[in-house]
Amino acid sequence: MKFVQPIRDVRVIEGLKQYFWNQSVRNFLFFCLGIYSGLRVTDLLSLTAGAVRNKTHITIREGKTGKIKKFIIHPDIKDVLEQYIADMNDDEYLFASRQKKTISGEVGSPIHRSTAYKMLNTAAKEFNLTEIGCHTMRKTWGYHLYMQDPTNIALLMHMFNHSTQAITLMYLGLTQDAMDKAVLRLSYSKKRIM
Repeated sequence: MKFVQPIRDVRVIEGLKQYFWNQSVRNFLFFCLGIYSGLRVTDLLSLTAGAVRNKTHITIREGKTGKIKKFIIHPDIKDVLEQYIADMNDDEYLFASRQKKTISGEVGSPIHRSTAYKMLNTAAKEFNLTEIGCHTMRKTWGYHLYMQDPTNIALLMHMFNHSTQAITLMYLGLTQDAMDKAVLRLSYSKKRIM
C-alpha cells in the first residue's frame, strides 16, 4: 500500500474545489465533505440525504472502527448540500453512481471506493499532485487543523482514534516534513556551496 499525502497548499485546495464544481455538484460535495469532516471515503460513500437534511451535525457509525462519530456540517458547504438533496428521498445516497449495476440492474448505489480513487487521482494529475489516494482528504483535514493550532495534537489523536502523537504526526506527513527541514538545515561548512 502506498503512503498518501495531505494537500498542503490552500490554493491547490481551492483549485480542486473549483475543478470538482465544474464536473458536478456531487463531486464537489464529495471532495468538500471529505476535507471538512475527516471521514474515511467508505464512510462518506455511505451517507444518505436523510443523514444530512436540515441538520447542523452528522452522526454516523464508522465502518472501520464501529465507533459513533459526530461532526459539524461546515457552513461553507451547508447551503449547497441542502440544495443538492432538496429533491432526494431520505434513503438516497449522497454520492450515488450514475450507472446501473451490471448484475442486479440496481440504480442509486453509492459510487465505489475505486471510482472515488480514480476521481481524486484524475484531479490530482491536473494539479501535478503525487501520492494522492482515498486517505488524502482525511489527511488534508487533519493537516490543516494541526497547522492552525499545533497545540491541539491530543484532539487530533482523539479524532483519528490514534494511540500516540507520533502516529498522528506520521499519518499527517508532518514527520517527513520535519525530517526534510532538518536535513536541509544541515551544513558541514561555514559557507554554503552553490
